[in-house]
Amino acid sequence: MQYEPFSLDLTTPLSTSRGEIERREGFLIRVERDDVVGLGEATPLPGWTESIEECEAALTDWSEARQVEPAEMGETPAARHGIELAQVDADARAAGEPLATFLADGSPADSVPVNATVGDGSVESTAGATREAVESGYRAVKVKVGARDSDVDAARLRAAREAAGDGVELRADANGVWDVPTAERLLDVAADLDFAYVEQPLAADDLRGHAELRGRGVGIALDESVVSVGPDRVLTADAADILVCKPMALGGPRRTLDVARRAAARGVDVVVTTTIDAVVARVGAVHVAAALPGISACGLATGSVLSADLAPDPAPVEEGSIRVPTGPGLAGDAFAALRTKR
Repeated sequence: MQYEPFSLDLTTPLSTSRGEIERREGFLIRVERDDVVGLGEATPLPGWTESIEECEAALTDWSEARQVEPAEMGETPAARHGIELAQVDADARAAGEPLATFLADGSPADSVPVNATVGDGSVESTAGATREAVESGYRAVKVKVGARDSDVDAARLRAAREAAGDGVELRADANGVWDVPTAERLLDVAADLDFAYVEQPLAADDLRGHAELRGRGVGIALDESVVSVGPDRVLTADAADILVCKPMALGGPRRTLDVARRAAARGVDVVVTTTIDAVVARVGAVHVAAALPGISACGLATGSVLSADLAPDPAPVEEGSIRVPTGPGLAGDAFAALRTKR
């Protein structure tokens, strides 16, 4: 196993509850299995995964120990993700199958619908960004809320629906900042506007609160809770209608599929998203989403956030969806240059 670091600037710094993100740093990983080189990516995001230093230490330990599987790597999900993605890429290439086919229980999807994301802004800018997304072909749009007064956010949700028109799925994401009364009020607004779901309305550890918010006419999706509390506790608490699953934060493609299948067994839907990853991990996440039957629009349209990438994207967003690469492994020969040590 070999790995090398990379650093990619964002087009615009991204403000989060954990600080401002100006660039994404990670590691490109190569694993050789039976003379076939597989590619993986470990791009940690502190608060969601281990730190960059912890990730590199885990990769070094794994490389020196020459472990066959990453299952004993401990709490370093980004490192686990990178190694496992490289392994399954190599295995799928050896089998001559696209990664989605290799991972799926049945026939995978040919394409994956994706949502556009409308960031915080005024009522007017929210309407404009939503309209632009729909005109670009997106049939699902997620509106970021929670940074403004609840009255303003309610007006932004109304503006988004008016701009989107009928037939477009709308979602809202509060990133866990609301209290219960605010959540109840804005969930009712979202339900009246036919929003599909509201993501993480309450703090990540408030599973009881989320469970009590269900059944108000709009779905409850949990994102931060899946990582900080764990998917099993979320499912046991009946706290969500939808789980938002990030392969990088969950520790790999197979772990993500396992969580999704356990959720499906309990009647809980899944949306696959990235952690602002580079192209290797994004394409891997596309294959994971395609391996799940009847997948909803996913949060995979994130490549434009980066000012540069590791390689040209073989799975770009077109008319609100991503066509799954059909070559062996991640994308056939699309990443040929990355498979050779530089």
